[in-house]
Amino acid sequence: MSSYDPEQSTLAGELASLRRQRARRRRRLAMATRAVLVVVAGGSWFLLGTGPEPGDHAPMAVCAVDSESLRADVDADGQLDEIHDQERDGTGSVVFRSGDHRTTVGVGEARGFWQKLRGAFTEDMETRGTFGDFDGDGYLDLALFYSQEDEGDTPRHNMVAHEVRYGPLARDLSSERTGTIRVGGSAMVFAVRATDTDHDGRAELQVVQSGGDGTAYRYTGRQDGGGVTVSDEETGSDGWSGWSGPEIGWLDFGACQAVSQSGAGPGRGTSPGPADAITAQGAAVRVAKHAPGLVRIGEAGPPRNP
Repeated sequence: MSSYDPEQSTLAGELASLRRQRARRRRRLAMATRAVLVVVAGGSWFLLGTGPEPGDHAPMAVCAVDSESLRADVDADGQLDEIHDQERDGTGSVVFRSGDHRTTVGVGEARGFWQKLRGAFTEDMETRGTFGDFDGDGYLDLALFYSQEDEGDTPRHNMVAHEVRYGPLARDLSSERTGTIRVGGSAMVFAVRATDTDHDGRAELQVVQSGGDGTAYRYTGRQDGGGVTVSDEETGSDGWSGWSGPEIGWLDFGACQAVSQSGAGPGRGTSPGPADAITAQGAAVRVAKHAPGLVRIGEAGPPRNP
């Protein structure tokens, strides 16, 4: 039986006390840092209230330049902008036009302040977003996800943002009207894409989400009430590698063609001037109601649902 050693006991107590003091200091520092961020957040929230706002121009035709790019008036200022997503996985950007000036805003910049704050203390967070007219009103909407990458082959089930922002969108990709994307799981969203496979003028939301163990599954979402509901039924399980081809995506919206409003044929150059308009061959575009001066050529699909 060991004997009691007062000096050893005192030393152990002092070491334990030092460890507790260090832990308390770390907790106080973390709390102070978060408090400062909250104070900054309050000020930033106030400042964000004076941010950019969209215009009030009637919807213009939406069409695909190619499988990686869309052309649309995203901010309703009457000028056609371009959306590029080279990887076609929801990591693209919008190039806004204002006369001869161009401003590029990436999907990763679209997260609101509080969404950024909620993910600030978490590693491996990823943003994905895609553009499509989910509610069929003629303006492009933004479906946005912010989720955490898998840890190895294990999903971490941490999804901070899953929302749809209804157009027209401001130049920071914010919106006055938002809705929830109701998705069955909270695992990492690898990729998102908008399609219109039935050409009804209301985009479908394609979501590729981690299934664990190195697998990925694709689910389809549609406008439902004030948001988008993603079906629990898998529409594909071949993962991202089998979904990166051009056969699904923005080309569903129709290919862009420049035509003169006078009916004289295609306008010159790649960007439409005052006498030119952009329409979509074979696309479902609402022209008569929202853009009566736009000339539509070829076989156009039915007008968008009101």
